[in-house]
Amino acid sequence: MTHTRDMIKHVSKLLAFLGAAVLLLLTVALAPMFSQAGPSPLAAGETAAAPQLASVQAAPEPAEATTATERLPASQQEISLTFAPLVRAASPAVVNVYTEKKVAARGMTLEQMMFGVPAQGRVQNSLGSGVIVGSDGIIVTNNHVIQGADTFRVVLSDRREFTAELMLADERTDLAVLRINPEGERLPTLAFADTRAVQVGDLVLAIGNPFGVGQTVTNGIISATARTDVGITDYSFFLQTDAAVNPGNSGGALVNTRGELVGVNTAIYSRTGGSVGIGFAIPSEMVKRVVDAAVNGGTFVRPWLGLAAQSVSFDIARSQGLARPVGVIVTEVYPDGPAAQAGLRRGDLITAIDDREVFDEKGLKFLAAIRNPGEVAKISLLRSGIAQTLDVTVEPPPGATEADLVLLSDASIFNGARVIELSPRLAEENGLDPFSKGSGIYVHSVTRGTVSRNYFQPGDIIRSVNGKSTRSVKDLEGVIAKGGRNWEIELERNGRTIKGTVRT
Repeated sequence: MTHTRDMIKHVSKLLAFLGAAVLLLLTVALAPMFSQAGPSPLAAGETAAAPQLASVQAAPEPAEATTATERLPASQQEISLTFAPLVRAASPAVVNVYTEKKVAARGMTLEQMMFGVPAQGRVQNSLGSGVIVGSDGIIVTNNHVIQGADTFRVVLSDRREFTAELMLADERTDLAVLRINPEGERLPTLAFADTRAVQVGDLVLAIGNPFGVGQTVTNGIISATARTDVGITDYSFFLQTDAAVNPGNSGGALVNTRGELVGVNTAIYSRTGGSVGIGFAIPSEMVKRVVDAAVNGGTFVRPWLGLAAQSVSFDIARSQGLARPVGVIVTEVYPDGPAAQAGLRRGDLITAIDDREVFDEKGLKFLAAIRNPGEVAKISLLRSGIAQTLDVTVEPPPGATEADLVLLSDASIFNGARVIELSPRLAEENGLDPFSKGSGIYVHSVTRGTVSRNYFQPGDIIRSVNGKSTRSVKDLEGVIAKGGRNWEIELERNGRTIKGTVRT
C-alpha cells in the first residue's frame, strides 16, 4: 500500500512538470501573436498589469490606403460629412416662380344667357423654379415655365414675394429671364460654373420646388454630358443627372460642390411623370449667353458657322480611315458665310470646336451659339486624312429678321397676313432650314377675322403667285396690285408643296 502511494506521488509530480513545460512552450510560441494584436480583453473586475518594457511592442501604423474606398474615417468630422453648408450658401439664390394666364370663357351657361350675366374667364396657374443670377434682381428660368402667362410672381426662399417683369423669352433654348425690384437690396446669387470642366461622376445638387411642396434639395452625380438627342430644344447639349428632378423643378438650379450654377434643370425622361433618375439641365454657358443678351439689349442673337453637316456613321468612319465614329461631315457651305470665308469645304470632317469633340450637327450649333457674334472659334478637321485647324469668326445669319415684317392690308386673299422675305437668319430664328432650296415669302402670322386666315397658316412659304416667283415682298405686292378673281398659289407647308387655285 505504501509503495502504491509513493508511485502516485511520483506520477503526480511528473504530470505537473510536464504540464508546466507545455504551458511554457505555448507561451513562447504565442507571444509574438499577442504582441502584434495588442492586449487581450480583460475579464470583468480584472485590472491590467503594469506593462513590461522588455516584452511589450507598440502596434504598427496601419498601411496607407491605396484608394479612397479602402480608407476608414479618421475623425468624427469625417464621419459626419454633410451638404448642409453648401445648401445654406446656395439655396437662398433659388426661387419659386408662379405665373397666371387669363383664359377666355368658351361659352355661356344657360343661367348666364337667361339673366344676362357676362361669361367669366378663368385663370390658369403654373409653377416652376428660378435662379437669381444678378444681385439686382435678375432671375433665369425655363421658357416653358412662363410661356403664355400674363403675370409673374417670384417668391424668395425667405418667403418674400415680388412681382416680376419678363425681360427675354427664347423658345428655342427654353430659357427666359425675369427681373424683380429688390429696392436697392443686394440679393444672393449663384455664380456660373465653367461647364467645360464638368465630368461624368461629379457630385451635384438639384434645388427647386417639385410638385409645389416647397424648396427641396436632392443630390446625385453628372450621369452624362453633351446629350444632344433629347429632342427638347433646337440647341440641345444637355447635362444629364440622376439627382431627383420632378415637375416644379423646371428652371431650378443644378449646383456643383463649389456652390456654382452648373445648369438649369429643364426636363426629365419618365414614363410616369415622376423622377426615374434621368434628368436634363441646360449648361450654364448657354444660360449665361441668354442672360447677357437680356441684360444688354433684350435680343438673343444666335451666331452661326454657315454650314450644314451630318453625323459620322461607322461605315463613314471606316471609309475615312478612322478607328471610331467621330465628328461631322460638312455637306453644305453657305456662300460668303463664316465657314466659307475661313476656307471650309464640303467633305471636310469636323472633329472638334475649341478642342471639344462634336458628334452631330446639334452639338456643332450649340458650341457655335455659346459664342458672341464676332468671336473666333477654332475648328479642328480632317481633310483627305490630314489634320488641320481653321479659325472661323462666328456671325449672325444674314438676311431679314422679324423687324422687317410687313402686314398686307389690301382687298385680296392676302389681307391680314404678316409676311417677310425668307432668309437664313429668319430660318434660324424660326427653326427652319437655312439651306432650304429656292426662295419665297414666309407667312409669320395671320390676323383673326381677316380673309387670309381662310387660306394661309403661320409657317407657310409662298413660292409663287399667278405663275410669278415671289422672291421678295415687293414681288408679292406687285402681283397683288394687278388684282383679279383667280389666284394660282404655290406654297410649302410642313415640308409639302401645295398648288391650287383660289377663286373669289
